Amino acid sequence: MKPGIYETHAHTPFCGHAEGLPGEYVAAAQQYGLRGVYFTEHCPMPQSYSHTGRLSSDQLGEYVQMIEKAAVEWAGRMDVLLGIECDWLPGMDEWLENLLKKADFQYVLGSVHCNLKEDYRKRFFTGSPLAIQKLYFNHLALAAETGLFDALAHPDLIKNITPDHWRVDRIIPDIEICLDRIAATGVALEINTHIEKKAIKEILPCAEMLTLAQERDIPVVLGGDAHEPQRVAQYFPEALRLLKETGFESISYYRSRKRYEVAIEEALAHLKAISRQSCS
Repeated sequence: MKPGIYETHAHTPFCGHAEGLPGEYVAAAQQYGLRGVYFTEHCPMPQSYSHTGRLSSDQLGEYVQMIEKAAVEWAGRMDVLLGIECDWLPGMDEWLENLLKKADFQYVLGSVHCNLKEDYRKRFFTGSPLAIQKLYFNHLALAAETGLFDALAHPDLIKNITPDHWRVDRIIPDIEICLDRIAATGVALEINTHIEKKAIKEILPCAEMLTLAQERDIPVVLGGDAHEPQRVAQYFPEALRLLKETGFESISYYRSRKRYEVAIEEALAHLKAISRQSCS
């Protein structure tokens, strides 16, 4: 398969908090030398859960058609690929198994949305901030162990929910246990560059967690979590350099849910030398 670099995490108007149509995201990706875009809209949830900020069950077919139409329009120029971002909570496995049979998803991203999910907060935001952080990393490992996902999104997202109590050195033992369990599954971690509205304005996960992941040979994917076309591939050069600094030599992407690798040096070469805003 021809090598290249992708935006592997982009949204659509179906989530209600993203702007722009798929073609605008793909055009932005083309501008920055990418091979294509994976659209990963927030999945529908069972009736007993919150439905804000995501596809409804009856919109899934429309979403699939939207991405398929964009793929036809860009055929021969850019790859447009159907993915989905699935919230995971304990007890969600059967629902998600059935959901993932409803379309030919090329890539499935799993998320523990401790920040957005009212259901998660009600059930699990108990005890001290440190206890919440510990539980989050246990849930991240449990999500990997379901076998439902190719990669896990923004894997230290909890730091932005409890920023005043985030001390990496204090939570490292729990991160190490979490990563040991993820490594055993073969599931990748996403390096997520959507930092603009975060309390801690750094790429997710932090360098300390990336170093530990590299020591365990956990693969990584690169995603901008773009909710606007101008966010496509934002901070990708910085993220690739961070991966190099923490010992990684390649990044991954998925096609028909099979993992492929691209050398980081090759990925950097595919990014056009257009000035981008730098991380603060």
